[in-house]
Amino acid sequence: MTSTPLYRSRPSGFEIQPASQPEARKITDGIYLSEGLSNSYLITTTEGRIVINTGMGFEAPIHKRNFDAVDDAPVRYILLTQGHVDHVGGVDLFREEGTQLVAQANNPSHQTDDGRIAGFRASRSAFAFADAIARAWTYIQDHARGGIPAQSRPTPDITFDDHLELDLGGVRMELLSTPGGETIDSMVVWLPDHEVCFCGNLFSALFGHFPNLVTVRGDRYREALRFIESLERVLELEPKLLLTGHHGPIAGKDTIREELTRLRDAVRYVHDETVRGMNHGKDIHTLMREIQLPPELEVGEGYGKVSWSVRAIWENYAGWFHHSSTTELYPVPAKSVHRDLVELAGGADAVAKRAQEKLSSGEPLEAIHLAEIALDADPTNIGALEAMIAAHEQLERESENFWLTQWLRKQLGALRSTVEAARAKDNES
Repeated sequence: MTSTPLYRSRPSGFEIQPASQPEARKITDGIYLSEGLSNSYLITTTEGRIVINTGMGFEAPIHKRNFDAVDDAPVRYILLTQGHVDHVGGVDLFREEGTQLVAQANNPSHQTDDGRIAGFRASRSAFAFADAIARAWTYIQDHARGGIPAQSRPTPDITFDDHLELDLGGVRMELLSTPGGETIDSMVVWLPDHEVCFCGNLFSALFGHFPNLVTVRGDRYREALRFIESLERVLELEPKLLLTGHHGPIAGKDTIREELTRLRDAVRYVHDETVRGMNHGKDIHTLMREIQLPPELEVGEGYGKVSWSVRAIWENYAGWFHHSSTTELYPVPAKSVHRDLVELAGGADAVAKRAQEKLSSGEPLEAIHLAEIALDADPTNIGALEAMIAAHEQLERESENFWLTQWLRKQLGALRSTVEAARAKDNES
């Protein structure tokens, strides 16, 4: 691998925004893109339209307006590359009499899973996208003819296990199951006559980045080897155009082959090094620190991270018990003795001071550990709160990962509010 990795020149996770394009973007003859929290695509044919993914329910009016301006023929097929809410949410708005919704056979199971923990996941993901949605809300309200529709939870009309062929107006489509993607119902849409592959988020939200084998918001672990198998299924197609779940297309057979080969080899390297470390008795935190990609396998870490995936691979094989402490097997966390530690140290101020010392010596994570101990004993301790803020600010400056950065910003907002409230209370007294 000698060329510059493509991820360096592509948009980041911070540029994933709700639908607000004034019109659909033409990709090639008969194929159009409307961007949003996930990409929605239109294929036009002489016998009607095909829509691939439909965005969130509140975005669907924008996608539909953009596509109707290109071609208002009947929607004959809606194809879902995965069952996540940002792909299925607009189905009801696009569905009309005669429309057939097509998905991989595991789609109903995945949607049921999503619905089962919808409240849990919403509470754990809102911090990452709330500001972006708020900024786009006025535009969406102004352009949603007939109001903003509810989020769809659709039932497919047609499902398949591994492979399905469709033809509409001379456009041949092959639907291929790729269960190594973000969901168990992941699939790609292959147009063999055009050499175009709609791959959704098979390669994670950001193309050219390490896949999200574990998510901050909360999802089932994803398997590294299954991801490789699904990647190789697309690699074997030799597409000349990849249309992904976020941002613009990737063009050129050679570029696509090189990028997918690098990504495959990077995931295999991390998997194999994790398993090797497990078999040699290394603990999880050591492996998270030690395993890094060699330069020739450079991929981005803007959405998933190598260290997070090391832990995901470990726990996918071995579960949550790391054989490091008896207390792992009991429902009593380490924080249950934080007050005792503070008392032994001579009070929260003493622990906060040590946290500040760790920060000064370039150890922000150790500073956070200590500050959290102090705050469990004294939630408004200014010294501990200041150490927490400074440590999070340092970590934010160093972060290029979308989810990590958004988490750090969320924590900073809460910490700063706590400091302001504590100081206001002190001033009153």
